[in-house]
Order: sequence, then C-alpha cells, then structure tokens
Amino acid sequence: MSDTFDQPETATDATGPEALMSEAARRIAELEAERDEMRDKWMRAEAETQNIKARSRREVDETRQYAVQKFAKDVVEAAENLRRGISSLPAASPGEPEIVTKLRDGFEGVERSFVALLERNAILADDPVGKPFDANLHQAMAEQPTGEHPPGTVVQSWSRAWTLNGRLLRPAMVVVAKAEGVPGLDTQA
Repeated sequence: MSDTFDQPETATDATGPEALMSEAARRIAELEAERDEMRDKWMRAEAETQNIKARSRREVDETRQYAVQKFAKDVVEAAENLRRGISSLPAASPGEPEIVTKLRDGFEGVERSFVALLERNAILADDPVGKPFDANLHQAMAEQPTGEHPPGTVVQSWSRAWTLNGRLLRPAMVVVAKAEGVPGLDTQA
C-alpha cells in the first residue's frame, strides 16, 4: 500500500474542519460588516428623512405666517396715512365747532379699531419716541442736538415701526438725538 493513505490529515488540507470553521468565520464577519454598513445607511437615510420633514414643516409654517406680508405692508401704509390725517387736524380747543370735534373723535375711533384689527392679526406698531435708536427697527432721517435726551435716543418719529409676527414690515422714520455743540456739525434743530 501506499504511504499517502496512512498519513493523518494535515492542517494544510483545504477541506478539513478547521478550514471550514475558518471559512464560516470569515463569511460571518463579511455578513456582519455588510449588515453594519446597511444599518448605517438606513440610519442616515432615516435621519435625512426626519430633517426634510422638519424643514418642510418649518417652511410651510413660515410661508403661512408671512404669506400676507405684501398685503400687510399695504395695510400698514393705510394706517400711517390715517394717523397723518388725524395729526393734520387742528388741536382740540374750547369753542370749536361741534362738527370738528365729532370728526376728530370719529377718525380717532376708526384708527383705534383699525389698529386693534391689525394687532389681532399679529401686525404690531411700535412708537419709538424716547427709546434708543435701533437700526433693525428704525431708519434715521435726521439728527437733532438736544440736551434733554442722551445721544442716540429717538426724539421724534415721523412714522411708527410695524412688524408682522416679529418680522419687520416697515421701519420707523425717526429723528435721533445728538450731542450738542459737536464741532463741525450744524446745531440748528
């Protein structure tokens, strides 16, 4: 008989139990790595989907909230014109004709009602007189020297600041206090 049949199996035999175990362990490791990669891709896709949903919700809410912005700007202009009209009426005085008093009171009542309607719809007016100048809400139209207010304070307002849900619709047109006697600057009021 041949010597080859009598020899025990060696570790180099590719079909032995150790080789099968090694091949199975390698295949399990490959499948686990593939599973982990797929899980990672799935988790990333799920996170991206959640981000898209949240972003879409936020955009829809903002669109809904600010869809009327152009209309609100036009309405604010009407409110400002009403205020200018009321301000142009002569000051109340004793002995004035009753019709003038009734007109003034009527216009002021319409303005109060109109502003209340705007406020119910999140359109708010802010009178900046006496407040520090804020470039986010105010547009400085002039400076005025004054000793009554600290520099940078709004001393006069030509129009109010208007916001829609906290977003600026229209800045207030203001006159800002400056220090008196600043060299090189006109000190006329």
